[in-house]
Amino acid sequence: MKMKAAVCREYNKPITIEEVKLAPPKDKEVLVKTMYTGLCHSDWSAVAGYLGVPVPSVLGHESAGIVADVGPGVTSVKKGDHVVACWQISCGKCKLCISGRDHLCDASRQCLMEGTLLDGTSRFTDAKGKPLFHSTFISGFAEYMVLPEPAAVKIRDDFPLDQACLTGCCMPTGFGAAYNVADVKPGNSVAIWGMGGVGLNIVQGAKLRGASPIIGLDIEGSKEAIAREFGVTHFINSSKEDPVPKVQELTGGGADFTFEAIGDPGAIVQAYWGMGIGGKLIMTGIHAMNETVPLMLAFTPPHNKNILGNLYGNLHIHQVLPALIDMIKDRRYIDLSKLITKKFKLEQINDAFEAMGKRQIIGRWVCTFE
Repeated sequence: MKMKAAVCREYNKPITIEEVKLAPPKDKEVLVKTMYTGLCHSDWSAVAGYLGVPVPSVLGHESAGIVADVGPGVTSVKKGDHVVACWQISCGKCKLCISGRDHLCDASRQCLMEGTLLDGTSRFTDAKGKPLFHSTFISGFAEYMVLPEPAAVKIRDDFPLDQACLTGCCMPTGFGAAYNVADVKPGNSVAIWGMGGVGLNIVQGAKLRGASPIIGLDIEGSKEAIAREFGVTHFINSSKEDPVPKVQELTGGGADFTFEAIGDPGAIVQAYWGMGIGGKLIMTGIHAMNETVPLMLAFTPPHNKNILGNLYGNLHIHQVLPALIDMIKDRRYIDLSKLITKKFKLEQINDAFEAMGKRQIIGRWVCTFE
């Protein structure tokens, strides 16, 4: 079929809205009508060339939609089902999957980085018949998506799809960082660098766990209002003061848990020194591949400090996502409705990326295909 899609042809160049051809789903693949796709900072990093993703590619990885068709052998979803598109899928066969760490699947990660589906090929061609790469299996800035069956997670039909798309990336990544990776306990002190979509969901996870204090930090003071609405007890504008002494003061020597949700080397350094003795730094943001982090680690062994990676909240997404959807629907524990602060059309995507580059986005902006 022919459809509109956002294509990144060169790093640091405007994105083009093109008519592309999408081939039908193959064995164990699903065709999904895209309804909403969130604009993630990782999309901006990909366009900036920081992550080394292949181009030309169809962008987007935080999406939700409705199943339009299924390929041979698909059993988990059917036409008309509402689904969240999940970019971290598992083969179920490699050593990591068998050991219960399916979020680290070797087989799917290789295809993900190469910009293909699981069979090593693409379903996209441009107007000249040349192939285009996929963005992390999803390519959600397009009117339709062809997903591997494990990437299409069925959800309840009464859940708003604009909120559902956020459960494809920023919500489980942030919430899972606090709830699962850090395993925050009541009374633990928490400091979070970055009050974007991921950081605000870390706040929600820490709040649900009973953390106190919950300190939110951002270089933009305009983020304070939404950070407090989501549950931070203290906010630090890191463009106005060195946040490390303030975090140490508020936590009595350093936080039990610090989270870096930006992907900035300077913020990682601050988050490390904001840890207390025995503390843990959970790295959620991904900095540019050509950057290094200047850390002096001499105190790491005697102070028993830990630096932990976080991928998708280290969650078993097929098991956890339906339960998270129920929690969000109830709104007593998690609220995603207030995270969405603006909706835009596909044709406005360059304006949205420009706003992200200027750090003007508060909450999450979502592309609508309705």
